[in-house]
Amino acid sequence: MRILVAVATRHGATREIAEHLATSVGSAMTDAGAAADVEVRDVGLVPSLEGFDAVLLGSPVENGQWLAPARTFAESFSDGLRWLPVWLFTRGPVAAGHEPARELVRQLAARDHRVFDGTDDRPLIRAWGHEIGTILAVAAVAESTR
Repeated sequence: MRILVAVATRHGATREIAEHLATSVGSAMTDAGAAADVEVRDVGLVPSLEGFDAVLLGSPVENGQWLAPARTFAESFSDGLRWLPVWLFTRGPVAAGHEPARELVRQLAARDHRVFDGTDDRPLIRAWGHEIGTILAVAAVAESTR
Protein backbone atom coordinates (compact mmCIF):
# COMPACT_ATOMS: atom_id res chain seq x y z
CA MET A 1 0.00 0.00 0.00
CA ARG A 2 1.36 3.41 -0.98
CA ILE A 3 0.73 6.28 1.40
CA LEU A 4 1.48 9.91 0.64
CA VAL A 5 2.28 12.32 3.44
CA ALA A 6 1.98 15.69 1.70
CA VAL A 7 3.17 18.68 3.68
CA ALA A 8 3.46 22.44 3.44
CA THR A 9 6.00 24.04 5.72
CA ARG A 10 7.68 27.38 6.32
CA HIS A 11 10.56 26.55 8.62
CA GLY A 12 10.62 22.74 8.65
CA ALA A 13 8.74 21.93 11.86
CA THR A 14 5.65 20.67 10.04
CA ARG A 15 7.84 18.50 7.82
CA GLU A 16 9.35 16.97 10.98
CA ILE A 17 5.84 16.10 12.11
CA ALA A 18 5.18 14.58 8.67
CA GLU A 19 8.36 12.48 8.93
CA HIS A 20 7.37 11.19 12.39
CA LEU A 21 3.89 10.34 11.10
CA ALA A 22 5.33 8.53 8.08
CA THR A 23 7.62 6.44 10.26
CA SER A 24 4.82 5.54 12.67
CA VAL A 25 2.33 4.68 9.92
CA GLY A 26 4.89 2.49 8.16
CA SER A 27 5.94 0.72 11.36
CA ALA A 28 2.35 0.00 12.40
CA MET A 29 1.54 -1.42 8.98
CA THR A 30 4.65 -3.58 8.90
CA ASP A 31 3.98 -4.82 12.44
CA ALA A 32 0.47 -5.82 11.32
CA GLY A 33 1.84 -7.75 8.35
CA ALA A 34 0.95 -5.26 5.62
CA ALA A 35 3.39 -3.89 3.07
CA ALA A 36 3.86 -0.14 3.38
CA ASP A 37 5.48 2.37 1.07
CA VAL A 38 5.16 5.74 2.82
CA GLU A 39 6.45 8.85 1.05
CA VAL A 40 6.80 12.36 2.48
CA ARG A 41 6.61 15.07 -0.18
CA ASP A 42 6.24 18.81 -0.27
CA VAL A 43 2.74 19.67 -1.53
CA GLY A 44 4.28 21.57 -4.42
CA LEU A 45 6.17 18.49 -5.60
CA VAL A 46 3.22 16.14 -5.98
CA PRO A 47 2.31 15.91 -9.66
CA SER A 48 -0.45 13.34 -9.21
CA LEU A 49 -2.19 11.11 -6.68
CA GLU A 50 -2.00 8.18 -9.09
CA GLY A 51 -0.79 5.05 -7.36
CA PHE A 52 -1.42 6.29 -3.83
CA ASP A 53 -3.86 4.43 -1.61
CA ALA A 54 -4.14 6.99 1.22
CA VAL A 55 -3.07 10.55 1.96
CA LEU A 56 -2.05 12.46 5.05
CA LEU A 57 -2.00 16.20 4.40
CA GLY A 58 -0.56 18.78 6.76
CA SER A 59 0.21 22.46 7.11
CA PRO A 60 1.14 24.97 9.76
CA VAL A 61 -1.29 27.73 10.63
CA GLU A 62 -0.50 31.27 9.61
CA ASN A 63 -2.94 34.11 10.27
CA GLY A 64 -5.54 31.56 11.33
CA GLN A 65 -5.42 29.41 8.21
CA TRP A 66 -3.37 26.78 6.44
CA LEU A 67 -0.57 27.93 4.15
CA ALA A 68 -1.67 28.73 0.60
CA PRO A 69 0.29 25.84 -0.99
CA ALA A 70 -1.56 23.30 1.19
CA ARG A 71 -4.94 24.85 0.42
CA THR A 72 -4.07 24.88 -3.30
CA PHE A 73 -3.03 21.22 -3.13
CA ALA A 74 -6.32 20.28 -1.47
CA GLU A 75 -8.30 22.22 -4.05
CA SER A 76 -6.33 20.94 -7.05
CA PHE A 77 -6.59 17.30 -5.99
CA SER A 78 -10.01 17.47 -4.32
CA ASP A 79 -11.65 15.06 -6.78
CA GLY A 80 -8.99 12.41 -6.23
CA LEU A 81 -8.78 12.99 -2.48
CA ARG A 82 -12.50 12.33 -2.07
CA TRP A 83 -11.93 8.75 -3.22
CA LEU A 84 -9.01 8.05 -0.90
CA PRO A 85 -8.78 7.75 2.87
CA VAL A 86 -7.48 11.15 3.98
CA TRP A 87 -6.21 12.44 7.31
CA LEU A 88 -5.33 16.08 7.97
CA PHE A 89 -2.90 17.55 10.48
CA THR A 90 -2.13 21.09 11.52
CA ARG A 91 0.89 22.47 13.29
CA GLY A 92 -0.36 25.06 15.75
CA PRO A 93 -0.78 26.76 18.04
CA VAL A 94 -4.44 27.20 17.29
CA ALA A 95 -6.76 29.41 19.33
CA ALA A 96 -9.33 27.55 21.41
CA GLY A 97 -12.46 26.88 19.41
CA HIS A 98 -10.75 27.74 16.11
CA GLU A 99 -10.54 24.96 13.55
CA PRO A 100 -8.35 26.10 10.62
CA ALA A 101 -9.02 22.96 8.56
CA ARG A 102 -12.74 22.56 9.33
CA GLU A 103 -13.85 23.28 5.77
CA LEU A 104 -11.18 20.98 4.32
CA VAL A 105 -12.26 18.17 6.63
CA ARG A 106 -15.78 18.52 5.23
CA GLN A 107 -14.78 18.98 1.59
CA LEU A 108 -12.39 16.04 1.54
CA ALA A 109 -14.41 13.81 3.89
CA ALA A 110 -11.25 13.47 5.97
CA ARG A 111 -11.22 10.63 8.46
CA ASP A 112 -9.69 12.82 11.16
CA HIS A 113 -7.88 16.08 11.79
CA ARG A 114 -5.33 16.64 14.54
CA VAL A 115 -3.54 19.75 15.75
CA PHE A 116 0.00 19.45 17.08
CA ASP A 117 1.86 22.25 18.84
CA GLY A 118 5.11 21.08 17.34
CA THR A 119 7.62 18.27 17.45
CA ASP A 120 7.38 18.33 21.26
CA ASP A 121 4.15 16.40 20.70
CA ARG A 122 6.14 13.39 19.46
CA PRO A 123 4.32 10.82 21.63
CA LEU A 124 0.95 12.08 20.35
CA ILE A 125 2.25 12.21 16.77
CA ARG A 126 3.58 8.65 17.00
CA ALA A 127 0.37 7.37 18.59
CA TRP A 128 -1.80 8.93 15.90
CA GLY A 129 0.49 7.60 13.16
CA HIS A 130 0.25 4.14 14.70
CA GLU A 131 -3.55 4.43 14.77
CA ILE A 132 -3.65 5.41 11.09
CA GLY A 133 -1.19 2.66 10.17
CA THR A 134 -3.29 0.06 11.96
CA ILE A 135 -6.44 1.20 10.12
CA LEU A 136 -4.63 1.04 6.78
CA ALA A 137 -3.06 -2.34 7.58
CA VAL A 138 -6.46 -3.85 8.35
CA ALA A 139 -7.76 -2.51 5.03
CA ALA A 140 -4.70 -3.81 3.15
CA VAL A 141 -4.90 -7.28 4.70
CA ALA A 142 -8.65 -7.45 4.04
CA GLU A 143 -8.07 -6.42 0.41
CA SER A 144 -5.37 -9.05 -0.07
CA THR A 145 -7.64 -11.85 1.17
CA ARG A 146 -10.47 -11.08 -1.27
